[in-house]
Amino acid sequence: MPADTKQASGALTDEELKALDAHWRAANYLAVGQIYLMANPLLTEPLRPEHVKPRLLGHWGTSPGLNLVHTHLNRVIKARDVDALCIWGPGHGGPAVLANSWLEGSYTETYPDITRDADGMARLFKQFSFPGGVPSHVAPETPGSIHEGGELGYSLSHAYGAALDNPDLLVTCVIGDGEAETGPLAASWHSNKFLDPVHDGAVLPILHLNGYKIANPAVLARLPESELDELLRGYGHDPIHVTGDAPATVHRAMAEAMDSALDRIAAFQRAAREDGATERPRWPVIVLRTPKGWTGPAEVDGLPVEGTWRAHQVPLAAVRDNPEHLRQLETWLRSYRPEELFDGQGSPRPQVLDCIPNGAHRLGATPHANGGVLLRELPMPPLERYAVPVDKPGTTLHEPTRVLGDMLEDVMRATDNRRDFRLVGPDETASNRLQAVYATSGKAWQAQTLDVDEHLDRHGRVMEILSEHTCQGWLEGYLLTGRHGLFSCYEAFVHIVDSMVNQHVKWLRTTRRLSWRAPIASLNYLLTSHVWRQDHNGFSHQDPGFVDHILNKSPEVVRVYLPPDANTLLSVADHVLRSRDYVNVVVAGKQPCFDWLSMEQAKVHCARGAGIWDWAGTENGGEPDVVLACAGDVPTQEVLAAAQLLRRHLPELAVRVVNVVDIARLLPSEEHPHGMSDFEYDGLFTPDKPVIFAYHGYPWLIHRLAYRRTGHKNLHVRGYKEIGTTTTPFDMVVRNDMDRYRLVMDVIDRVPGLAVRAAAVRQRMQDARQRHDTWIREHGTDLPEVADWAWNG
Repeated sequence: MPADTKQASGALTDEELKALDAHWRAANYLAVGQIYLMANPLLTEPLRPEHVKPRLLGHWGTSPGLNLVHTHLNRVIKARDVDALCIWGPGHGGPAVLANSWLEGSYTETYPDITRDADGMARLFKQFSFPGGVPSHVAPETPGSIHEGGELGYSLSHAYGAALDNPDLLVTCVIGDGEAETGPLAASWHSNKFLDPVHDGAVLPILHLNGYKIANPAVLARLPESELDELLRGYGHDPIHVTGDAPATVHRAMAEAMDSALDRIAAFQRAAREDGATERPRWPVIVLRTPKGWTGPAEVDGLPVEGTWRAHQVPLAAVRDNPEHLRQLETWLRSYRPEELFDGQGSPRPQVLDCIPNGAHRLGATPHANGGVLLRELPMPPLERYAVPVDKPGTTLHEPTRVLGDMLEDVMRATDNRRDFRLVGPDETASNRLQAVYATSGKAWQAQTLDVDEHLDRHGRVMEILSEHTCQGWLEGYLLTGRHGLFSCYEAFVHIVDSMVNQHVKWLRTTRRLSWRAPIASLNYLLTSHVWRQDHNGFSHQDPGFVDHILNKSPEVVRVYLPPDANTLLSVADHVLRSRDYVNVVVAGKQPCFDWLSMEQAKVHCARGAGIWDWAGTENGGEPDVVLACAGDVPTQEVLAAAQLLRRHLPELAVRVVNVVDIARLLPSEEHPHGMSDFEYDGLFTPDKPVIFAYHGYPWLIHRLAYRRTGHKNLHVRGYKEIGTTTTPFDMVVRNDMDRYRLVMDVIDRVPGLAVRAAAVRQRMQDARQRHDTWIREHGTDLPEVADWAWNG
């Protein structure tokens, strides 16, 4: 929010209170109607069973609290002319947010058939959690939303991601008391140590404690207020409490709390932006305590409901079949006095709409929740500036991610003024060889600094925290609000965000079907420090399975790339950073590896996704006897070393070498947009020749992708077999049977006629493996013939 935002403190007048309460009651009425009704939306006739949905789905318990927050946000946004976005964290808050979007008119603008009258209200009610309708969560279909409420834990990190580099934006975040118990949410409280009051917006957390989750008490709701205050102050916040169940009292307290919080935020920003203050602010947090299921049935079937866990979902069940429940439902709905809230045509009365802001300041209409409309093209420098020279394949070595770091530095520099690119990662930017970016932007940091610290920067755009969940949440919030970024992570530990990426993939898949949602920048992962070069850290750091996880997801959204050298990594990075509406996973090593392709060759090869390296094979325009395929940097090196051994020991053998950069190319074209037709696949891999495939990850993934191909029975895949330890780099591939000697043995075992004719060669390969084992146990390093190997084909 702007540091000079006008203040609007002061007690509510009686008229303001009546207007706020009318809006809140209207939102509550609409929330109940969505859960229960499919007809008779204004209760113009007595409620009958056929007016009620046959299946009652949705959640009431959190709705009245969310409606209260929305009502009071409307007031301060309108009074202060604030640009705001709200993240609705409670898992099933859909009825409340949909109700408020309909009241403010943004829902009708997005969905013109849901008019703001009785007919539109009937459609709004019927579509909720109904076949062909909308989900019960705050979902992509919900105007003003960037946060899927289905899975808990990520609201606050999304809020901070949205606030980064948005200096005029106020991001409020309602945190449910169930969500507050999750690990990701607990870590994300520390985001305030990274929020720059000069260049970033403000985040106002609202911790909504209504006492219960699905069936159990909420931990934070049962803490004494003094203990909860100590916790929040320990996180660096100053709490403001709003507690009660009397609507008038709560309205007044909430208005005072919102005014106080926004006054403090404006003061902090003014001090940093105008006075040069550098002390980290103690940002406000509102602790809102209201009963679960507030204003709903107090008792059902002789059991307490309001203020208990029984209010969580549908307080009155089997309404069609239970006359008493039907009576209670009608009484409940009429308690909001709908005739005071809506006119005879079903339109909200002026008093109900009095607090609603105008235009894009409405929470359901903010462009920040439809980030694609704000997105600008990322200025990408020419790749030739960073390309490594390759006069001959396999004779020079570079660290691919270090080369990429040089390019990212220039991307950072090109976006220095516009501030719409961030690099995030869990304390690994330098470890992953991307430290060149520090020349342009240091690491965001607002906490204490010491003389020995390096590259910390109050205004930095490199984000590091040892919480993969928080990194992911920051970047998702940043992308969803119209910016660009890259998430760099150790390959083994990106699994921590498996569930988070699930939700983002589902979000993207859904938004692709919503014409009003503009495409956003892709979520890009750079996975390095990978399985084959974690020989020093050992088994705990060796897991290439994130690719398997990603390729289980929607094929229209996910992409996986395994560039084999520095120039192909540059080409892939250029592509993914320019792309929209994808989740791109790029796996590349940080250790020195051979340079195989020139920049021009790399561009062509990456565009192709998979192709023959004719310079590496010996088929000489004829039909191959065997195909050696590879995907990944270490597998590529081992395949080329095996090809060289075959050239030396079996020169009459026709060998084809195929390298795969885009793993989805192995899928049939009807299963993935990048997939190959059977004709293409058979032309590349042959329909009937043995294919020995060295793959970066778990071998069964390649089998799963190619199981329908004609030549699948001839496909033999080597990869990581979950055999890891602290050892030498080459011993890792030997232990998992992906080494060059084992690959030569596989060729001999599978090409007809070689078992007898090449028995002596096979024996030499086996001896080399044994010699390797003896050597490393004595010397602690790899065999000289391996360590000093270079391509000389």
